[in-house]
Amino acid sequence: MKLTGADIICECLVEQGVDTVFGYPGGAALNTYDALYKYSDKIDHILTAHEQGASHAADGYARSTGKTGVVITTSGPGATNIVTGLATANIDSIPIVAITGNVNTDQLGRDSFQEVDIVNIVKPITKASYLVTKIEDLAPTIRKAFALANAGRKGPVLVDVPKDITAAMTEFTPGEPAVTEPMQIANPDSIERVQEMIRKSRRPMIYAGGGILSADACVEFRTFAELIDAPVCCSLMGLGCLPASHPLCIGNIGMHGGYETGMITAGCDLIIACGARFSDRVAGDREKFGEQAKIVQLEIDKNEINKNVHVDEYILGDAKIILKALLDGMEQQDHSHWLDKIDEWKHRFDKSSRPKSLYPLPGEVIEAVNKIKDDSDIIATDVGQHQMWVAQFAKIEQEKTLLTSGGMGTMGFGMGAAIGAQVSHPNERVFLFTGDGSFHMNLNELVTVKSYHLPVVIIVMNNTVLGMVRQWQKLFYGSRFSQTDPHRATDFVDLAKAFGVEGMRITKSEEVVPTLEKAVALNAPVVIDCQISPDANVLPMIPPGKTVNEIVTEM
Repeated sequence: MKLTGADIICECLVEQGVDTVFGYPGGAALNTYDALYKYSDKIDHILTAHEQGASHAADGYARSTGKTGVVITTSGPGATNIVTGLATANIDSIPIVAITGNVNTDQLGRDSFQEVDIVNIVKPITKASYLVTKIEDLAPTIRKAFALANAGRKGPVLVDVPKDITAAMTEFTPGEPAVTEPMQIANPDSIERVQEMIRKSRRPMIYAGGGILSADACVEFRTFAELIDAPVCCSLMGLGCLPASHPLCIGNIGMHGGYETGMITAGCDLIIACGARFSDRVAGDREKFGEQAKIVQLEIDKNEINKNVHVDEYILGDAKIILKALLDGMEQQDHSHWLDKIDEWKHRFDKSSRPKSLYPLPGEVIEAVNKIKDDSDIIATDVGQHQMWVAQFAKIEQEKTLLTSGGMGTMGFGMGAAIGAQVSHPNERVFLFTGDGSFHMNLNELVTVKSYHLPVVIIVMNNTVLGMVRQWQKLFYGSRFSQTDPHRATDFVDLAKAFGVEGMRITKSEEVVPTLEKAVALNAPVVIDCQISPDANVLPMIPPGKTVNEIVTEM
């Protein structure tokens, strides 16, 4: 059958199992949006306030479902506005397909109105980017984009489609989505060597990253951790790969991880990094990180092997397949003495002995949410102190229920991610933790949560300052608070009401639980202005480039 390019885009989306897209229309994308009108019974389109919000929403959709997120925009600024979203997805290995419009092919390269070379702009931050200049290439390119986004180490792919290509017609033959085969183990001879290293270890640890969730390998990972009886320290992206209540789950590792995770790293004799890349936020001093231990890396991307930290052994392949191979023939291990020592470290700094404060404490707010939410409910965050408090205090019991910008640290990510998660999980509740700094970057998306009646509970940790940067200025810059105390007069309750959203305020500890309970009971979008101290700090903290021996526990 003969179809226009715009219809082919929609047919390919349906073919790939896409039921929801996020975007914003414009001149170069008008044909595509006209086709979306005709396909509205098969494809839901969520109109955001800004294209960046659409890209983060596609990301949140992908993180919370495991499916491919789709964002559609017009040319020029419409396309460039999703660059940050693609960079965020790229470093965190999130599968997204971006479809952008562009000017007619005969206008390319002429600085035409709203023309931009988006294909080359995004090359460093996508797995691939394509410009379609022939209508016959459109369907194969879109199919290739979806296959590539999910092959190996997942990530974003962009397809740029000039307006005349969406108007042209060609013969279309329906197809089936490509079956993405998991990457087999490239060096199977290493399996037995790693198993023997595990047998010889007396103090092993597992450094768990987001690759476990990407590979849908949480079941295999739990079985592996229990079999080798090793403590699990999670990167920010790895939280949720093992339930927080599991006795082997120690918590977040790295700069703002617990004292115990730092001591485990310094005291173990074997580190097994699974789907993790030794980020500088985890391996502060890369020369000294785990220097006393043997290090094994289980990884899908060969470029990550020995990139940041030298490893003694590695297995290259899909995490699910690697873990199954390691389980085969492996005996039950017992490291109870090692785990008892770790339990002592856990109680070195008792979180229950908190200083008295005139303000609600961040930890008690997050712990109150822990008690209110179901395990299947989703927490999204922006970036800053609140993000680290969530990593420290939130109880993430199920995979894909924590959405946070790990590698890019994108302020403004949270609202879009919460929208994508709530759209894809209408029967769950989404809680967004944000700071007043981050919220100012994405508060325009309040119109989206209101327009689509998305019952997101937005908790603004409002300390009236740019808290994380201010904390660094306090520690490393002699308390010279340059541009981190902006004196903004925004009233978040009134702001919420201006968007037609319910606004609430918390100013003291006794208001935390009743306010949260009221917000959840509304089953509607709510903004909670939670006024915390400008001097609240994220502790403990290992300074950049340092080790646990230089940990900061008070300020």
